[in-house]
Amino acid sequence: MLITKRLLIGGAAIFLVGCTAASSSFLDPGGPIAAAQKAHLIQVTLYSMIAILPVFVLVPLILWRYRYNNKSACYKPNWEFSGILDTLMWGVPIAIVFVLSIQLWHSNKELDPYKPIDSEFPALQVQVIGLDWKWLFIYPEYGIASIGEMAFPADRPVALRLTSDTVMQSFLVSSLAGQIYTMPGMETQLHLKADQPGIFRGENTQFNGIGFTAQKFNALGMSQQDFESWVTKIKSQGVALNDSMYSYLGNRSTATDIHAAIGTETMPKGIIYFSSVAPDLYTRVIQRYHSGLTISSEEQPGGKLYRAKLMNPTAQSSLKADNARGIHND
Repeated sequence: MLITKRLLIGGAAIFLVGCTAASSSFLDPGGPIAAAQKAHLIQVTLYSMIAILPVFVLVPLILWRYRYNNKSACYKPNWEFSGILDTLMWGVPIAIVFVLSIQLWHSNKELDPYKPIDSEFPALQVQVIGLDWKWLFIYPEYGIASIGEMAFPADRPVALRLTSDTVMQSFLVSSLAGQIYTMPGMETQLHLKADQPGIFRGENTQFNGIGFTAQKFNALGMSQQDFESWVTKIKSQGVALNDSMYSYLGNRSTATDIHAAIGTETMPKGIIYFSSVAPDLYTRVIQRYHSGLTISSEEQPGGKLYRAKLMNPTAQSSLKADNARGIHND
C-alpha cells in the first residue's frame, strides 16, 4: 500500500510540472542538456513499451479467453514448447537491452557533466561552494559573489566548479542540467546553458540537516545587457566577503537567515550580494582539506577553531584546549 501511494504521488508530480513560475524539471527543459535528457527518457520509454505493452494487452485477453466457463477455448494439458513463442519472449527483450545499452553508452558520452558545451561564446566561470544551508556562487572574472541567486547570460555556456565546505551535498538545476555531488576537499564540474532568458529552480538534493528544504536558489538566465547590469548592481549594493564574513556564512543558517542579518534593503529577500571576494577563496577552501589531517566540524567555517584562526595565537591555543576538554562557549 505504501509503495502504491508513493508511485501515485510520484506520477502526480510529473503531471504537475510547470505549475510554478520557476522551471524546476528536465521535463520542462530550458537548455540543451535538459532537452537531451528528456529526449533520452522518451526514447527509453518507447523502447521499453515494445515489451511492456504486449503484456498489458495480452494478459487481459488470455484471462478472458481461458476463463473457467469458456468451454470453447482450446485446452492442451500436454503442451510444453513453442519455438515461435520462445524466440519472441527471449529475442525481443535481448534486442531491446542491446539497443538500450548502445543508447546509454552514447548518452553518457554526450551528457558527461565535465564536457564543455560547444558555443561561439566563451563559458562564464562560476565557482560554487556548498555550505549549511546555502550555496555560495563566486564569479572570479568579476570579483563578486552571491547567495540565493546565480545569474548568467542566456545562450552563453556556464562552467561550474563545485566543492563543499561542510558535508557532502548534491547540486541540481534540473531544467538546465543533471545532478552533481560536491564533497569537502574535492572539486566536481558541471556545464549548463539556457536557450533563452528565464528563471530556473536550483537546489540541494542531499539531506544535510534541518535547513535542507530551504537550500534552494534561482538560476537566472538573462540577456547580456541585463547580466552586465546585474554585475554592476552587486558591485554597488553588495557587502565585502572577507575571511570574517565567510566564517559567519559557515554557521548553520539559511539564505533567508543570512539576509536578515547582513542584507540591505536594496537586496531582494533571501538574496545576498557580495561586492568583493578574495580571488583565492575557492582554492583555499579546497586546500584546507589537503593537509593530511582530519578536519573536524569545529575547524570548518562557523566552528570555534576556524574562528580562532582569525584571532591572535593565544586565543587560538585557548580555544583548542577548550575544544579538547569538551568546553563549548558558543
